[in-house]
Amino acid sequence: MSKPKIFIDGEHGTTGLLIRDLLRERGDIEVVSIAPDKRKDTGERKRLLNSVDLAILCLPDDAARESVAMIENPEVRVIDASSAHRVLPDWAFGFPEMTASQERRIAESRRVSNPGCWSTCFIALARPLVDAGLLPASHAVSTWGVSGYSGGGRQMVEEFERGENKSTIFSYGLKLNHKHLPEMQKYSGLLHAPLFTPSVGAFRQGMLVHVPVHLWSLPKTVSGQQIYDCLSAHYAGKQHVNVMLFGGDPPAELNPEALNGTNQMELFVFENAKNQQAVLIARLDNLGKGAGRAALQNVGLMLGLQ
Repeated sequence: MSKPKIFIDGEHGTTGLLIRDLLRERGDIEVVSIAPDKRKDTGERKRLLNSVDLAILCLPDDAARESVAMIENPEVRVIDASSAHRVLPDWAFGFPEMTASQERRIAESRRVSNPGCWSTCFIALARPLVDAGLLPASHAVSTWGVSGYSGGGRQMVEEFERGENKSTIFSYGLKLNHKHLPEMQKYSGLLHAPLFTPSVGAFRQGMLVHVPVHLWSLPKTVSGQQIYDCLSAHYAGKQHVNVMLFGGDPPAELNPEALNGTNQMELFVFENAKNQQAVLIARLDNLGKGAGRAALQNVGLMLGLQ
């Protein structure tokens, strides 16, 4: 039986390079690459896109839409790592652990939109609580986080690694219209977009995302223990999501780089019962479970591979 063929359109970007290297480590997949001198040849790209079993798009949004429009072969399946198709109804959202049925939906879909790192963290924390009725869908929710600079793409990586960006940390997205907001709202089940203020730190990869919850503001009594129990039940048995222990003394610090090089995500619940406050935190590698390694997880589901 022949190996499934995969073409990465945009393999020379940060995410594309990681996916290419991870795929080449496997013996059950054939990676098809475009010749360097034909990377901008639309005809050659179209030929390759229509000649494989699965195309992975690691492109800016508009270029990803153009690539999808080039695919005429109905047998070609697609994973799009951009945000171009994340809220379209005919595209499966590529976060397998999101709901009990999502893994099957991804496996059966011909079009999968790979979730972004911010989206994965926020949805992982909020969706189970909304589904369980602990967090009302109409509630005003805020979220803040810090990502490694690799999330900003090749130009930002080069600026930091050449020493041109001297920042220790900086905030961005201050127009409050970050491009991940549509999927963060839709797949969390919230009626309104969260107030999202992201930042970038002077480290290559890794991520922490915080969701503060004023427990006193919720319409019914909810404790940190209930939130922890809800998350634990939702992700029970999930290989790539770990809900960390609740209670006791919290760690002195949370290192955003602790899961680098993995496809794992960790979820934390911290509570001050006296003040009726809690903070939920998600940690992952923004290039791992937040991008390239998540894409490989979806490849396995779509092609029936381990």
